Amino acid sequence: MKANVISELQDKFAKAKGVIFTDYKGLTVEEIFKLRRALRAGSFEYKVVKNTLAKRASEGTPVCAAKDTFTGPIGIAIGYEDPVLLAKKVLEFVKTNEKLKIKGGVIEGKICRAEDIKAVSELPSKNTLLAMFIGAMQSPLNKLACALNATLTNFAYAMEALKNKKSSQ
Repeated sequence: MKANVISELQDKFAKAKGVIFTDYKGLTVEEIFKLRRALRAGSFEYKVVKNTLAKRASEGTPVCAAKDTFTGPIGIAIGYEDPVLLAKKVLEFVKTNEKLKIKGGVIEGKICRAEDIKAVSELPSKNTLLAMFIGAMQSPLNKLACALNATLTNFAYAMEALKNKKSSQ
């Protein structure tokens, strides 16, 4: 049983782009269920795990560097796609329920303190950043296309005017 839990958690740690460690002490079962439901809506998950199992499962994964965080009651929020969105979802829940405390986490393989997680949550999501990047890349291309089009149009008008001038003479 424990080996299965460790193996499953180790796979999740290895695949995760973002892992946030929380102290859930004081939360009721219903409040933890609400947190799980809120995270599941964003394709994230929340697990309550024994510290010893979490330490063993973290071995050989990027989460291993943060195993000192595994003290006291620990809940683990795991995200596989967008760690910024994971941080936002967890912090949204913290705003409505102050009993949940963020201990730290691992985002994109880097250890983060609670303050770092808050800073990450203020970033735009991955999709928004990509859209901003694409927009920035398209802007100079659009200007170049407009300039080339204007040059060709002006050339065509000049040729038409020359043709009209020659035909009228």
